[in-house]
Amino acid sequence: MKLTATKYNTTALDWGLLLLRVFTGIAMIANHGLGKAQKLLNGGEIKFADPIGIGAKASLSLAVFAEVFCALLLIFGLFTRLATLPLIVTMAVAAFVVHATDPFSKMESSLLFLFVLFLLFLAGPGKYSVDRMISKG
Repeated sequence: MKLTATKYNTTALDWGLLLLRVFTGIAMIANHGLGKAQKLLNGGEIKFADPIGIGAKASLSLAVFAEVFCALLLIFGLFTRLATLPLIVTMAVAAFVVHATDPFSKMESSLLFLFVLFLLFLAGPGKYSVDRMISKG
């Protein structure tokens, strides 16, 4: 691989998309989704931001759906573009609503996830995905 080449290698691109999908999905579940899922399943009083006015429990449920279920779909490359949409919305709400008045350092994580997820929405899952296996079959 030439470091100054302007042509891209499709094999490297497909491996890159796989690594990006898997890492992003695992990071989303481990650092965000599991804690929220545990909070939801504990059954106690739910204190969670309600930035769109649907109630704390409903907001938390939507975040758990995105950050656990959709992140799992992302890892496997199953319904990838569809799975990125709830994640994109969740990260946009986190960055621009929940952390709107916070310094950039507080919204940085949400923005990074947002742009990576948007990239995956645009690029699709790549060759090494369940989506690809379904489309070939």
